[in-house]
Amino acid sequence: MSDFPWLTTLWVLPVVGAAMVLMLPAARRTLARSVALMVSVAVLAFSVVLAMRFEPGGAQYQFVESHEWIPAFGAGYTLGLDGIALVLVLLTTVLVPLLIVAGWTDEREVGSGRRVAHTYVALILLVEAMVLVSFVSLDILLFYVFFEAMLIPMYFLIGGFGPRTKDLALRQQRSRAAVKFLLYNLFGGLIMLAAVIGLYVVTASEGLGHGGAGTFDFRAVMAAANSGQLGADPAVLNALFLGFMFAFAVKAPLWPLHTWLPDAAVAATPSSAVLMMAVVDKVGTFGMLRYCLLLFPDASSTYAPLVITLAVIGIIYGALLAIGQTDVMRLIAYTSISHFGFIILGIFAMTNQAQTGATLYMVNHGISTAALFLIAGFLVSRRGTRVIAEYGGVQKVAPVLAGTFFIAGLATLSLPGLAPFVSEFLVLVGTFSRYQVAAIFATSALVLAALYVLWLYQRMMTGPVKKGNEYIYDLLPREIVVVAPLVVALLFLGVYPKPVLEFINPAVSQTLTTIGKHDPEPSVPALPEAGAANQQGGGHK
Repeated sequence: MSDFPWLTTLWVLPVVGAAMVLMLPAARRTLARSVALMVSVAVLAFSVVLAMRFEPGGAQYQFVESHEWIPAFGAGYTLGLDGIALVLVLLTTVLVPLLIVAGWTDEREVGSGRRVAHTYVALILLVEAMVLVSFVSLDILLFYVFFEAMLIPMYFLIGGFGPRTKDLALRQQRSRAAVKFLLYNLFGGLIMLAAVIGLYVVTASEGLGHGGAGTFDFRAVMAAANSGQLGADPAVLNALFLGFMFAFAVKAPLWPLHTWLPDAAVAATPSSAVLMMAVVDKVGTFGMLRYCLLLFPDASSTYAPLVITLAVIGIIYGALLAIGQTDVMRLIAYTSISHFGFIILGIFAMTNQAQTGATLYMVNHGISTAALFLIAGFLVSRRGTRVIAEYGGVQKVAPVLAGTFFIAGLATLSLPGLAPFVSEFLVLVGTFSRYQVAAIFATSALVLAALYVLWLYQRMMTGPVKKGNEYIYDLLPREIVVVAPLVVALLFLGVYPKPVLEFINPAVSQTLTTIGKHDPEPSVPALPEAGAANQQGGGHK
């Protein structure tokens, strides 16, 4: 079984599932959704088997597959899995089945079309497949191809599916949000393409590929970059770093390249918005960890203060704008901008605690955002409005919905005992050991988060039942099936994150060792009493 193509099977399964769904008769909508759900569960089960076979203390990249793809350009079909990629693979495969169930009736709220249900779930499976390839790719060109390709199905999910409306302005707003998402990310991708080509030219000048040609092999380029074999001018390597970083900063998103996110999150269905924020955007932060740091270690150190400054601005900016929102879905979208700031802060602090916290934060943010956004989506579908002021007293008519919303909100503000607290604490502590001022400013977001979450809950869930809210009903069994695993995960990982950290810690340590970064030594002065005692002891002798 050692030669079994584990990682190829992982991403091919959802592609096959999407093809199966599209081949079903147009009238079999329920069957189309059911097939998509079964395929996504099969992918989840397969990823769990991968996790059970993965050895945290073993080789840096496991389940490696390597085949020729475009040998003339040194590009190969090379896949491999490390601990960081593994936890993100698990996050993706856990969320997709829940999103399919959560959006079971979403296609009924969009425009006409007999095969709309088929298309909707097929697009979700295609996004899943492309994200999985991005996480397991060990070839730079292969990664880039799928990094860009995932934008197409995501564009159609944002622009083609959303609440049914006769308002032409709202339909145009949805189209504009989808185009804005696509243009921002395509522009970032074009800048990255120039950097990918430039990196190939650098490797060709060093003869890293076969026959003295260039190469896209990530491991070969990483080894050369961290052993001084890339003899390019530092200015060239800095420019290549900025090309990669720009694309990842757009997708992550990092302030001030974030403006596409709130519009896209509001325009899409809740399931599509969660797929975008909790899964697709993680490819950006993952790319920073794998490609920016490991391929350009010196440039990463050079630009770390700038990136950290932008991350801190994003943390505070996202929290402040969340406080001022009157649209519940837009508010949650701005909280994600703040949380992505924490993730990027932890990555570029370049300490074990901070990067471990950042990787764990990617997982925890995915879970907490999915819970909060989906529950808010369930509520909006009942009331028909996203305006916060239209709500009030919901906890009296829908106590389970309000209770789960409260738990998800507390997780968003990183309450101790819930999963995001662990990751946020690690990021702040790890950052403080190297960038004290940045950590202090980032800490202010804890107060702001409490303000926007608790005030939101107070306005929507407490007080007398406002007119129109008396007809809001509680969570349905299908919705409980979606929400319950997310709440359990938030509670479990809040008190026992060890199962995830066992995969993350060795991978983070390997990353920092490869780029030659070590945690700052604590400067603790010797106690005067101890010094005096030692001197007295020496005198007696």
